Amino acid sequence: MIYLDFAASTPVLPEVMEAMRPWFTDFYANPSSSHQMGRQAAEAIEQARTTIADEIGAYPSEIIFTSGATESNNLAIKGIAWANREKGRHIITSSIEHKCILAICHYLEREGFEVTYVDPDQEGVIHPEKVKEAIRSDTILASIHHVNNELGTIQPIEQIGALCLDRGIPFHTDAAQSFGKLDIDVDDLNIDLMSVSGHKIYGPKGIGALYIRNIRETRITPVIHGAGQEIGLRGGTMATPLIVGFESALRNRNDREHINTIYSIFLEKISSVDITHNGSQKKIPNILNITISNLDSNKLFNEYKNHVSISSTSACSSASVEPSHVLKAIGLNRNASERTIRLSFGIQSSTEEITTITNLIKTSLKHE
Repeated sequence: MIYLDFAASTPVLPEVMEAMRPWFTDFYANPSSSHQMGRQAAEAIEQARTTIADEIGAYPSEIIFTSGATESNNLAIKGIAWANREKGRHIITSSIEHKCILAICHYLEREGFEVTYVDPDQEGVIHPEKVKEAIRSDTILASIHHVNNELGTIQPIEQIGALCLDRGIPFHTDAAQSFGKLDIDVDDLNIDLMSVSGHKIYGPKGIGALYIRNIRETRITPVIHGAGQEIGLRGGTMATPLIVGFESALRNRNDREHINTIYSIFLEKISSVDITHNGSQKKIPNILNITISNLDSNKLFNEYKNHVSISSTSACSSASVEPSHVLKAIGLNRNASERTIRLSFGIQSSTEEITTITNLIKTSLKHE
């Protein structure tokens, strides 16, 4: 099986598995316990918190551990909305966010909030001017993703964040696709809240984090209540092994140069095929979204399903028969959407695999 769906999830690195192992078998105490084993677990968690904070230019105290980007998005958006509803009930996001963000916003609309969905241009870019036009006196939050999970387009969040800063509006970004892949400084990018996930960077599933600027001064309502863990913002026993694994993945990732090479090799080998690149030129190289002229998508996705793992849309909605909401938003019709694939490369992608997938694509072309 050739796996080219690393944007959906990545394998756990061997180094990460080894880092987690003793916290499952030997140092398994509850990190909230006051005895020695509990303190050991708590210290490991705080070390991981520091590593993640250093990666984004934040303070360790501004990092809250969650089960992943989905929970982080829920805590950020619902938490800010519920805590500030007396100030206003208007939220700004984009029409091409991950479906998690859209689901949260649809829920809040049913709870009496108003949401403005800013549309992208044909390259999938959310322009700051459009966000500025959407800002109202009762706007309490803006949430625009850093990198689009289907197109790989990098959004101008520095400028969007600056607009929000000038108006005193908290700015949240879903950085699940950019964390560990792009250099991020929350001050430089004007980010107030940021969601990240472990399984996108060769760490374990079930662990993520939310950055919250000035955490003790930010009005945010918990989504999961418990016994006071994470300064009362996220209840539940801390998952020490997963948190240690998250930190280890961040320390051990080093795939940028390799992915740049694989990306270039694919483009070279597919150069004889009539393709259209979807998204902006300002993108991350591990995600490639292309529409292929004369592609027999049924053949590619059904006949070769036991040979290759690629995506026709984002993983969380890949069973849907409807065209991707992202592709619709950038102007692709159903016919074009059915001939569109997303390839996402990773540290395990090889030249041999790229040769195979390009040959399969060429074999799947309709000859008229």
